[in-house]
Amino acid sequence: MTTAPGRRSSTFTRLLRHGFTDPSVAERHLDLPALSSVRTDPVLLDALGATADPDLALRGIARLVEAQDGEERQALLDTLVTAKPLRDRLLGVLGASEALGDHLVRHPRDWHALVTYEATDLHPGIAEFERELAGADDPDSLRVAYRRCLLAIAARDVCGTTDVTEAAAELADLATATLRAALAIARTAAPEDDARCRLAVIAMGKCGGHELNYVSDVDVIFVAEPADGVDEGVAVPAATRLAAHMMRICSDTTVEGTIWPVDANLRPEGRNGPLVRTLSSHLAYYQRWAKTWEFQALLKARPVAGDPELGAEYVEAVSPLVWQASERENFVADVQSMRRRVVDNIPADRVDREIKLGPGGLRDVEFAVQLLQLVHGRSDSGLRSGTTLEALRALAAGGYVGRVDAAQLDDAYRFLRAMEHRVQLYRLRRTHLVPEDEPDLRRLGRSLGMRTDPITELNQTWRRHTSVVRRLHEKLFYRPLLDAVAQLAPGESRLSPEEARHRLVALGYADPAAALRHLEALSSGVSRKAAIQRTLLPVLLGWFADSADPDAGLLGFRKVSDALGKTPWYLRLLRDEGAAAENLARVLSAGRLAPDLLLRAPEAVAILGDPQGLRPRGRAHLEQEVLAAVGRADGAESAVAAVRGVRRRELFRTTAADLISSYGTEERPAEEDPGALVDRVGDAVTDLTAATIAGALRAAVREQWGDTLPTRFAVIGMGRFGGHELGYGSDADVLFVHAPREGVDEQEAASAANTVVAEMRRLLQLPTADPPLLIDADLRPEGRNGPLVRTLGSYGAYYRRWSLVWESQALLRALPMAGDEQLGRDFIELIDPLRYPMEGLGEDAVREIRRLKARMESERLPRGADPMLHTKLGRGGLSDVEWTVQLMQMQHGWSEPGLRTTRTREALAAACAAGLIPTEDAQTLDEAWVLATRVRNAVMLVRGRPGDTFPSGPRELTAVGRYLGYEPGHVGDMLDDYRRITRRARAVMEERFYGA
Repeated sequence: MTTAPGRRSSTFTRLLRHGFTDPSVAERHLDLPALSSVRTDPVLLDALGATADPDLALRGIARLVEAQDGEERQALLDTLVTAKPLRDRLLGVLGASEALGDHLVRHPRDWHALVTYEATDLHPGIAEFERELAGADDPDSLRVAYRRCLLAIAARDVCGTTDVTEAAAELADLATATLRAALAIARTAAPEDDARCRLAVIAMGKCGGHELNYVSDVDVIFVAEPADGVDEGVAVPAATRLAAHMMRICSDTTVEGTIWPVDANLRPEGRNGPLVRTLSSHLAYYQRWAKTWEFQALLKARPVAGDPELGAEYVEAVSPLVWQASERENFVADVQSMRRRVVDNIPADRVDREIKLGPGGLRDVEFAVQLLQLVHGRSDSGLRSGTTLEALRALAAGGYVGRVDAAQLDDAYRFLRAMEHRVQLYRLRRTHLVPEDEPDLRRLGRSLGMRTDPITELNQTWRRHTSVVRRLHEKLFYRPLLDAVAQLAPGESRLSPEEARHRLVALGYADPAAALRHLEALSSGVSRKAAIQRTLLPVLLGWFADSADPDAGLLGFRKVSDALGKTPWYLRLLRDEGAAAENLARVLSAGRLAPDLLLRAPEAVAILGDPQGLRPRGRAHLEQEVLAAVGRADGAESAVAAVRGVRRRELFRTTAADLISSYGTEERPAEEDPGALVDRVGDAVTDLTAATIAGALRAAVREQWGDTLPTRFAVIGMGRFGGHELGYGSDADVLFVHAPREGVDEQEAASAANTVVAEMRRLLQLPTADPPLLIDADLRPEGRNGPLVRTLGSYGAYYRRWSLVWESQALLRALPMAGDEQLGRDFIELIDPLRYPMEGLGEDAVREIRRLKARMESERLPRGADPMLHTKLGRGGLSDVEWTVQLMQMQHGWSEPGLRTTRTREALAAACAAGLIPTEDAQTLDEAWVLATRVRNAVMLVRGRPGDTFPSGPRELTAVGRYLGYEPGHVGDMLDDYRRITRRARAVMEERFYGA
């Protein structure tokens, strides 16, 4: 074909119109001598334009025609032009699969496999595939015969003769026939081994479930028994040799390529276990050692090759164990960990392209269906299908899943499987990733029937279906639970109370009867409030189940809803602000402290919906609010009640932010730096405590003296308060200092100061709904035997004459927190020479500090406490780290300004920067200190009361683990990590502190 320069031929234009992306190359293919007789055939061009990739299809047909000899070439061309079934099938395959096009070129006569169009050809089964493979007597001929069968399956698939589930079933049937053929080859090669044993091949996974991909591992389990008169010790090795040979026949790469890997890793003990076991050995393992996921895998077990009677015996024997799995003691923890493994298996750089493992992908559907089967299949044998969509239909028919939800999930699953099939078919490679290149996306979209704008349509449809799956993945579990307690339309099926109880137990609820009562109270009725709750609860129940205490979460939600149910903004906030609902679920189910704080003033739930609501408020802002509240109050008690109300609200804000940052949400991952979490909590609680004390001081002064106290007065923070390291359960360690105003008698000033201190302590501990703030002044000179308040001069006299080295050490944490700012600065100026002595500590002082530490370790650890797990006084705990840092501060603070800080981590970093401690040692101490601090905070959050060691109850211990980032079932890992980290810290401490 020649045209004038600069002008396009009519063929070029026609090719563009028919969907070719490179018409110039297509014209050259059509100009080949091999296609001379059909190049102008309009039917052929129309058929090419109907394929997924017309360019690829034309290139494939050109190569195939050239590969034929003379008579065969003409037969192919004649059939191509005159027989529409062949034309559609052949071009459809060539336009969708480059790999099958390559196969046809290597085996040019295999195009005949696409000619027949009989009824049996439309839906072949195992018997038909076995006939096709019957002549294969070696690995290469088996590969060729397999690909020939695959050609026919792909042709029916791309032409729409079969739908995606029928194609998947055909692929599974072809795999079955191939395994049988491979086993026959292995038996022929080793007749002695064959005579010694009975061997059965059990298909698992997608092959077992009759839903195989084009390119997938074929998961199997082998079971064997001795032949009559043969010893088991002889039979099992013989069966193992046969099984291994069968696997190699399928998996090895030869000149004809490979079929697919045969994977036996789902067997007992996985790769570490024997390849072949007897039936009794399988049962012994499953009864004693198997994990829940192994029973989940056995849902799809199906005998496919070898001894059929033994295969049937295997399935019959393991089936009862599968359907009893939900009664196992660790079922809930295993289920939760399995759900997380779905997400954790996604490589971060592929998450947006994953069809199988990505959010809203195939694995989400399969997991949801399988879990519901495990929960309800023990009492309903109709649910026991290994095929995902068959099981989903049965679940819907039985009322275990809503019919509309099941239909939407079925539609999404079919689309995602069709995408997966087309992606794999192109090059017959095992992949579950949506391609990135435009030509590949275009081919994929067109192969799924999208012709107008295939790339845009593909992305929109894919995202829509994954969104549906993500939404229904949770709703699938929880919606029927609401239906079980709600009034349904006539004819609608629903879970029975017993089935609802089973499901709640499987999802981690310890008291399913109470949970159902809460659901009924929240969602029953025809009010707008009940309707909104029915929308919210399926998702909330999923979030509760993702926690250590789902029951507490649901109970807390009912209490908050009862308190705020008539408030117009509450349910609207949860419905319209997605973050608010998830944040509330996390807070209510993570322990006792945060829900207790919220339930005392439920309106604080509004904090959870404000994007800035979880940020801690600074000390200046808090003091301004607190002092304004005191100024508006009528008396001291009402003033401090308002102050304590602010403290309660801000404690809730801090605990909520801490829990949400530790757990993470769907939109924001968990905070990766535990040190940042500890610092944030320490600063927030310290600032709040300082503001609370400032408010109580102002209220006490106003009650008796108006605006001015007869003496200047300051509160000095000590211990963790002064170090900005307060936890949720910490008291406020303080010193009180005063200085009489000019012209005021010292005795009058002292009396006023003592009265103020007594009143502050009384007001902050009055029994109310708000948590008290305990003020501890035991670090004052002379301890409990000394006066509560001293003048600045009295402190100076005491420290000059009587001060002991431990008091100087305690003053390392002293920081003014409330009251007269200048007096606070004067106090710091007074004590600096004591805590940072010029030229450092003498040998006697160092020896005394070490003696005191050793005595504390031997005398102060509570009786019965595990020294390995006590966060404060135990090995490598807070005390070890802090005394090590404080010794460096007292020895070198006079010459290293960075050490003059009340904060442990800041001082440790300064010591490292100054070369006083190696970086590795500093990191070891810091890691241990942060971990111990987080454990203390976790205990308070979970139990609602302070503690220095891990709780003993399994649910509370699991909750502490979740806060620290450990998944359910990994409590042992948490304790091991704590022991390991603190053991290393103790080794550093002994070297740096004791000089060991």
